[in-house]
Amino acid sequence: MTSAEMSPPTAPEGEAAVMPLLEHLKELRNRLFRAFIALMITTAISFFFTREVLLFLIAPMGDSLPQALKPTESLGNYMKVALLCGVILAMPFIVYQVGRFIAPGLTKHERRYLFVLVPGATLCFVTGVAFAYYIMLPAAIPFLQGFMSDIIEQNWAIGEYMTFVTSLLFWIGLSFELPLFVYFLAKMGILDAQTLTKNFKYAIIVIAIMAAVITPTVDPLNMALVMGPLIVLYAIGILLAKLA
Repeated sequence: MTSAEMSPPTAPEGEAAVMPLLEHLKELRNRLFRAFIALMITTAISFFFTREVLLFLIAPMGDSLPQALKPTESLGNYMKVALLCGVILAMPFIVYQVGRFIAPGLTKHERRYLFVLVPGATLCFVTGVAFAYYIMLPAAIPFLQGFMSDIIEQNWAIGEYMTFVTSLLFWIGLSFELPLFVYFLAKMGILDAQTLTKNFKYAIIVIAIMAAVITPTVDPLNMALVMGPLIVLYAIGILLAKLA
């Protein structure tokens, strides 16, 4: 019997390529299911303190209270805040599931960067949210409440107010990721400190446009409150690019 006759039959060429894909899809399904279950659990837990979170978000309004203009508006916003809290609580577990899914395709060096990126990005985002809540909102809300208040009565709908506050917190938190983003671009060789320094004046123009979009008011004070930190973050990004 020849060696060709003794060799075991091989799988069809297409099957070898299909099986890994099916395994990846199965793994993705399992990870998504676990993340969904975690989100349901954390959202259910959030109902126990959603009222306190609502009070926390409404606090910048001072003595004023938002209004519900529709019969279901209060309930709808209560559910939205509970879901938002659930997402925040479940995020570490969701990020962990994403990391476990992509980890097999990463090198040991890339995995180490992943473990640094997640905590760093979380810290930057939380810092940005804290800045928006404790610095920007106390300056923006009184300005908006007092703008033309002699001829316009300010009665804000709860839905509009919650959208305004959560959007501001999110975008400011996201903008605080800039130094980390620049660092990893420099680490990959896409950017360098010299290029960032050379284009600093153009960065100021871009930052001014971003501040105009993000800022909830049109007064110079609130624009400066946004531009100042973004310029500092850009400078920090240059320093991190030098270390990359």
